[in-house]
Amino acid sequence: MLKIAATLRIELLDVKPLVWRRFAVPANVLLPKLHKIIQAVMGWEDEHLHAFDFGVTVYGVPDDKLPDETTLPEKGVRLSKALGTGTEFEYQYDFGDDWRHRVVIEGLGVPDLALTLPVCLAGENACPPEDVGGPHAYPEFLAAIMDRTHDQHEDYRAWVGGVFDPAGFDVNAVNARLRAIR
Repeated sequence: MLKIAATLRIELLDVKPLVWRRFAVPANVLLPKLHKIIQAVMGWEDEHLHAFDFGVTVYGVPDDKLPDETTLPEKGVRLSKALGTGTEFEYQYDFGDDWRHRVVIEGLGVPDLALTLPVCLAGENACPPEDVGGPHAYPEFLAAIMDRTHDQHEDYRAWVGGVFDPAGFDVNAVNARLRAIR
């Protein structure tokens, strides 16, 4: 059976500098696994709820504490089925911080035999730290972390465990995280 790969580009919306990744996955990947892949490529820690919004249909993990009759269970749903004839969707993560990601299908085809899927191909800039407060709070965090005289500089440095480089991106580290979820 011939495997088809989907090349995806994900962008974190409403933050500067722009955080994006290009990665390839099997086109028939299940949404729960795609969630784990997105967590790995973006650098999130999978501590919060998420949803895939395909425009007409939203898939996620049912939560007894927050019943939502419009979100369908993602379990057993393949990307190829959820996508239908579309070329993009939204991935939402941490509904409190409200991280929204635009995901575009850049291509479908037979994967390069040298690649083991999933694989991150490219990207730019560091993902904001988990629980930083969302897109509206991230600029304040950046201002504090970059200015040694800022009142919250030392607190934020301690909170993130030292240095935070907003331009930092390491494709090899991302691919190591991807290999761990196979």
